[in-house]
Amino acid sequence: MAAITRLQQLQLLHPPLTLRRSLPFHKPKQLTRSRPRSFSTSPILCSNNSHNTPESSASKVGANASIVGDLLDYLNESWTHFHATAEAKRQLIAAGFHLLNENDEWDLKPGGCYFFTRNMSCLVAFSVGEKYTVGNGFHVIAAHTDSPCLKLKPRSASSKSGYLMINVQTYGGGLWHTWFDRDLSVAGRVILRGSNGSFVHKLVKVKRPLLRIPTLAIHLDRTVNKDGFKPNVETQLIPLLASKLEEASVETKEKSTTTSSKAAHHPLLMQALSDELNSNIDDIVSIELNVCDTQPSCLGGGNDEFIFSGRLDNLASSYCALRALIDSCKSPGDLSSEQAIRMVALFDNEEVGSGSIQGAGAPTMFQAMRRIISCLADKYVGEGAFERAIRKSFLVSADMAHGVHPNFMDKHEEHHRPEMQKGLVIKHNANQRYATSGVTSFLFKEIGKIHNLPTQEFVVRNDMGCGSTIGPILASGAGIRTVDCGIPQLSMHSVREICGKEDIDIAYKHFKAFYQTFSSIDKKLNVDS
Repeated sequence: MAAITRLQQLQLLHPPLTLRRSLPFHKPKQLTRSRPRSFSTSPILCSNNSHNTPESSASKVGANASIVGDLLDYLNESWTHFHATAEAKRQLIAAGFHLLNENDEWDLKPGGCYFFTRNMSCLVAFSVGEKYTVGNGFHVIAAHTDSPCLKLKPRSASSKSGYLMINVQTYGGGLWHTWFDRDLSVAGRVILRGSNGSFVHKLVKVKRPLLRIPTLAIHLDRTVNKDGFKPNVETQLIPLLASKLEEASVETKEKSTTTSSKAAHHPLLMQALSDELNSNIDDIVSIELNVCDTQPSCLGGGNDEFIFSGRLDNLASSYCALRALIDSCKSPGDLSSEQAIRMVALFDNEEVGSGSIQGAGAPTMFQAMRRIISCLADKYVGEGAFERAIRKSFLVSADMAHGVHPNFMDKHEEHHRPEMQKGLVIKHNANQRYATSGVTSFLFKEIGKIHNLPTQEFVVRNDMGCGSTIGPILASGAGIRTVDCGIPQLSMHSVREICGKEDIDIAYKHFKAFYQTFSSIDKKLNVDS
């Protein structure tokens, strides 16, 4: 009861975030450089936008500034990979970055800051050093916007035993048993038919608990605690939407002329979407939705030292990288002595292998690099500009790392047990499941050493399989030097994950230091001369 009482007190002091509607993404009349939203220094149960004012941001500039509150805002806004990309887009525009379109010709200048999106789930942002010359390198941090989740099937409507059910697909390697008995809803994107015959892309988020996957009572499964909970993901991982009552859909039937018992999606679900979008059901011509947990991201632990949230893998890395880029070039003089191009690349579909037009397996980033070099070449007629630039470039593949679990310590190799609150983890694998080498590991650790930022190292046990990242995909794509690193966490791929609050700020500072100092460090080491 004492814990419940404390929770109630914290809720009164720090009310949960009220999530905003998706913003329209038109180019503002005047772009201004402003810092991302900041937050109160008092304990945070959930993020609270009331603290995020330009005045409070200005007061927090300095070495001890924390981005944890801003990360909570980002997580609570980013229920899906679409929303994560859209929120990154909003923050980049607010910081003065200019939106590009891959279909248009680009006009780039030294000292400029730019970005583009692909599929509204992949984003590449970059700033050009004022001292840039053709052949200089790219300093890149790459992460991914997607997380394991449940996605609606193209025909999601089904019914069982008097209930309306939603058929879903499993996406990625999720811990699916953690999705049971959670307050769930849906979010994603829709295509709407416009009044003039055009089609409009919009993001949607139904904030109220809409779905539930109930577990079976122990009275009907007496051996579950002994034998384990092993649900069949096709027949038993089906969210419940509503009781199948005729009156439940009477109003919906009156509003839509296309409603029938053979509709691809339940009219009740479509009505919830149309209410959120302020549109007619008949105008929704396509949907692409994730099932999402409605519980907000928040601080937790006895000293509020942890972050409890879904999608930390890998939105925590994505936000730290994005924020580091924005803050490394927010002041007029930040790019004055930079000779390289600073870049962030946020890809989709890492959890399923990156093999998509918006994934790291596509040549998105390297095509952008070629275009950037071409735009900035002016009258340059030399040989091998792109190839020389790649050889001078460096990529930080940022994905979350496996922190040692106190109840399962034997799952880690004895001398490689990363702990939370102790800095970024550099990942090694002799079989190249990670792209780290002795050289790239040294260079990345040297950044931390200079700026007094701790690092840890991880290697998987020889008798266990090793996961992988976008690092090897990108490293082999054009031959770019790469280090794999990540923020240590627990409960990876659960519906609710955990990481250390201090590690967020350490990662942000390490990434920012990478942008600001890598050029000078790299000059001191020559391997192939």
